[in-house]
Amino acid sequence: MTTNEHTFTSNRIETFSDGVFAIIITIMVLELRPPEGHHLSDLTELWPKFLSYLLSFVFLIIYWNNHHHLMRTLESPNGRVMWANSHLLLWLSLLPFGTAWLGESHGATVPTALYGFLQLMPAVAYFLLQKSIIGTQDADSVLAKAIGSDFKGKISPLLCVLAIIFAFLLPMVSYLLFAGLAMLWVVPDRRIVREIKKGT
Repeated sequence: MTTNEHTFTSNRIETFSDGVFAIIITIMVLELRPPEGHHLSDLTELWPKFLSYLLSFVFLIIYWNNHHHLMRTLESPNGRVMWANSHLLLWLSLLPFGTAWLGESHGATVPTALYGFLQLMPAVAYFLLQKSIIGTQDADSVLAKAIGSDFKGKISPLLCVLAIIFAFLLPMVSYLLFAGLAMLWVVPDRRIVREIKKGT
């Protein structure tokens, strides 16, 4: 496969993924239906839905941002990478369902646990996507160097598992863990950018 073909395939993966991200966000915002009343006080009933939407929106933007940087390291796309990317998009596409249920339930136990699960699986899928890309490269590739010990990548699934457990014990802790997870990643992962600049 020539360099132009590599670039074309990489661009196709990122373009398709960007479209999926846009559709997911659109579906989520369509769940925010206006109240039946016409007073400011009527909006108070929507705050659980809005907060769940805001949290999921932040998570999606984090994934979109880091996915962009990840695709910049993709040199030799293959079927395994494409399936790993599709696996990530599968779990992210289920986030609107979990977000809507969490907001409508006002944070009930099972919807909170499901939301934690729908945060856990994309984290696992993103890890697998990283590994599949590294598998197409040399041991000292840009991505392998950038990931390193990957502290944030390893602690994120643990926080999701804890959020699922606490959903059955003390849901408020789950919400704090979700917020903490978002804050952990809200600053885009610049490790890949630094390694790319070193190589130029």
